[in-house]
This record gives sequence, structure tokens and C-alpha cells, in this order.
Amino acid sequence: MVIQLTALHWVYLGFIVAIIGFMLMRRDTTLICIAGILGIGLLATTSLSGSVSGIFDSFIFAIKELIGTILIISIIVAMSRVLIRTGINEIMISPFTWFMKSPALAFWGIGIIMMVTSWFFWPSPAVALVGAVLLPVAIRVGLPALGAAVAMNLFGHGIALSGDYIIQGAPKLTADAAGLPVSEVMQASIPLVIVMGVVTTVAAYWMMRRDQRLGKWNDGLVAATPDEIRADRKDQAEGAASLSLGTKQFLAVLIPVLFAVDVIAMFMLDLQGGEATALIGGTSILIMLLITMLSHRGKVLEKTTSYLIEGFLFGFKVFGPVIPIAAFFYLGDSGFLSLFGEKLPDGSHGIVNDLGLALAHTVPVNGVIGSVTLTVVGAITGLDGSGFSGISLAGSIAQLFGHAIGSGLATLTALGQVAAIWVGGGTIIPWALIPAAAICGVSPFELARRNLKPVLIGLAVTTIVAMFLI
Repeated sequence: MVIQLTALHWVYLGFIVAIIGFMLMRRDTTLICIAGILGIGLLATTSLSGSVSGIFDSFIFAIKELIGTILIISIIVAMSRVLIRTGINEIMISPFTWFMKSPALAFWGIGIIMMVTSWFFWPSPAVALVGAVLLPVAIRVGLPALGAAVAMNLFGHGIALSGDYIIQGAPKLTADAAGLPVSEVMQASIPLVIVMGVVTTVAAYWMMRRDQRLGKWNDGLVAATPDEIRADRKDQAEGAASLSLGTKQFLAVLIPVLFAVDVIAMFMLDLQGGEATALIGGTSILIMLLITMLSHRGKVLEKTTSYLIEGFLFGFKVFGPVIPIAAFFYLGDSGFLSLFGEKLPDGSHGIVNDLGLALAHTVPVNGVIGSVTLTVVGAITGLDGSGFSGISLAGSIAQLFGHAIGSGLATLTALGQVAAIWVGGGTIIPWALIPAAAICGVSPFELARRNLKPVLIGLAVTTIVAMFLI
């Protein structure tokens, strides 16, 4: 059934185009997003008070959706602060310096480790594990923090999540919607995931090195205030002086062991996604408390609170600009129903999914058009920042095109899955890639801009390859 598009759909689409345009021009989009929320609210409620209230309610909805990520990032940052100030991180990272001896090795090394870890635990908890240990090593050998974030992002939220060969959450959703066995979709996705991964990561690395040579590289770092710098130096002197070398060495061994125990527990208890993230978060808090008690005797109560506050300040500093944008894009999916109720046509799957479905029903049916349509539909459904929300729709549309063409159903299904997750899973949507940005201390907007061209090039090449596979 084709949903009749209403003014809500067209206004939402217009604001999406505007937001993408301003992002490409390197301008902030907060004002545009708030205007979009207000406009959608006016159309949905036909009430000025309802639409104005909708702005605030949409912010609350976005915060509820993002709070788990905000918490894990804040806690990891709090733990990393005490590790840096006591000098434990220096000892922890020393074993990794043997293979990370250049920016190139650091980029590809971090990326591959991130990809393998993400296959087993998904990217969000993997970012916390990989970033906390390997980021300092990468920076030391000359890889910018933004370059490390790009590597973690593309290999984790891109390659690993779009294939999802171990946990199999993504292929299960698309396969069910397309009426195919999961194994068939996974097999069809292998060449597409490889092409997309190779093209995107090589393009990203080449662009990074080129811009560095030309002096056009922007580190995108989230700057610390003078007060934070002074406090950091004071605490670093106090913490380093209070721990003996033997204690630091013991803790430098204990911390990776504790995280390794987490990894084993994830396997044994089958913890994934949010549960895995919670385990890492709780472990990080305990590590922070242990080191604080050992390094700040007599001030442990005050310093514990201080480190947590510092972590939360950083978390909300990074998330602050993202919440209005996330609030707007959540209206394209589950947020609209929560905020404004049943204001869409009967049978609607949400604004974003309706737009994708309408596109699929307005184009000719052949292998070339089918491939392009599945890529575009997957990308559109990923704009809400959740790569998984639209992949069932991608599977359904692939079934429609596959039967009409007479071949290539599994390839089309896999293509829609790859496009949706690369866009929405956390490579070019600022609020979806916050874990990698925050762990590396860089702007999520600069990271999104840095990823945009490589991902678009990768999608174009992958779509062309899919045409020949159908």
C-alpha cells in the first residue's frame, strides 16, 4: 500500500534538504532544526501552544533516547581523566607502541581492532574499550584525534555494523522483511560490505593525508577552558606524586584485565548492545573509584565527585549542540507518535519511512534503477540516526523490486541494509557518531563532515557493483 504524502511529509523533507545543505556549508544547523520542529508541530497540532510545547518535549524525547550514550561517554571521560593525571595511562599504552609506529599504522591498526571488537559487541561498547586504550598511542605517533575517530567510526559503525556477521541483528531484520533466509542475505552482503569498506576507508585516509599536506586539516578538537587546564595540571601533579611506580604498574595491568573479564562476561552471559555498554560503564566507575582512593587519600570524597562532574560536563558539552538536531530527526520516526499522536495517514510507518516507500513506488523497475533506489531508500531511512529503524522497510522494498526484476533479491536486500546502516548507524549523522567523537575529544559535526565524502563515494561505488551482481 502506498501512503499518500501530506504537507507534514513535504515540510519534513524540505527541512532535511536545508539541514544537509547547511552542514555541507559548514554552518550550524540548530536554528534550522528548531524551526523544523516548530513547523512540524504547527502542521500536526494546528495550535501555536502545542507546537511551541513540542519544541521542549522533542528535546526531552531526544535526551531520553541519548541518555545511555551520554552516561557511558561521561563515565569513560571521568575514568580517563584520573588515568591521565596519575600517569597510569603512560604505562598502559607502552605495550602498544611496538606496532603503532606511524600515523598510517595507527589509523589502520585502530580501525581493524575496532572492526573485530564491534563484530562481537557492537560499536558503542567497542568504542569505549578501543578508544580508552589506543587513542593516546595513536596521538603520540602523530595520528590526529579526529583521524582516530574516523578510523573507529568507519570500521566500527560502518563495516562491522553493516555486515553484523556475528550478532546477526541487521541481516535478520532485512531478511525477514524480504522473505529470505538470513544466511542468503549475509552471503549476498559480503562483496558489498567489502567494496563499501575498502573504498570508504581508503578514501578517508587519502583525504586526511592530502589535507594534512595542504594545511587544510581541521583537528576538530573540543577545546578545554583555561580553568580546566589549570585544574588538570594541579591534579596531575598531585596524583602522579601520590602513587609509586609499582602501584602504577600494578594498576596498568589490572585495568586491561578487568576489561578482558568484561569481554569474557559478554560471551558467557550473551550481553549485547546496551547491556554490554552498561557492564563497561560500571567497570569504568569502579576503576575510577579505586584509583581515586589510592591517589587522593584524604580528598577521596571530594575528588570522586569532582571527576564525575568533569565527565558529565564534557558529555553535555559534546551533546549540547546535537540534541536539537536529534530532536528534529526523531520526529521522522518514533518521536512523532510520542509527541503529537496519530496525526499521520492510516498505515503510515513514520514520516521518513513513508518518504522512502513513496520513492520506491515512483521509479521504473530494472536492475540499475532498483540498485539506486535501494541505496537512496536505505540512506533516507537512516537519516533518523538509527540504522536499524529503516532496514525492515529496505527489505520490503527489495522484495518488491527483486520479484519485479526476477533476480537479485538477496543483493538488493543487502544493499539497502548497507546503505541504511552506513548512513544511520553512525558515520555521517552527527548525533549517531557521538561515541567515537566524544571518546576522541573531537566535534561530532567535524567528524560527520570528514566522513561525508568518503561515505558518499563508497555508496556510489557499492551501488554500481550491486548492479552487476543482480
